[in-house]
Amino acid sequence: MVPARFAPVLFGFILSGLMSCMVSGISTLRAVGLTEGVLGEWMSSWALSWAIAFPVVLVVAPITRRLVALLVKSPG
Repeated sequence: MVPARFAPVLFGFILSGLMSCMVSGISTLRAVGLTEGVLGEWMSSWALSWAIAFPVVLVVAPITRRLVALLVKSPG
C-alpha cells in the first residue's frame, strides 16, 4: 500500500493516465482510422500524452481546487 501522504500524487497519476488514454485513443482513431497498427499508434500517443499530462495535473490540480472553492457556496 502507498502511504496516505502520497494520495494526491497517486490520484493525479491515475487520473492523468485514464484521461490521456481516452483522449489519445479518440484522437488516434480520428486521425488514422480503425486500421492495422492503430493500437501501436495509440500506445505511442498515450505514452507521450501521459508524460505531459501527469506533471500538468500536479500543477493544475491545486489551482482548480481553489477555483472550485470560489465558485461553490460553502455550507453554513
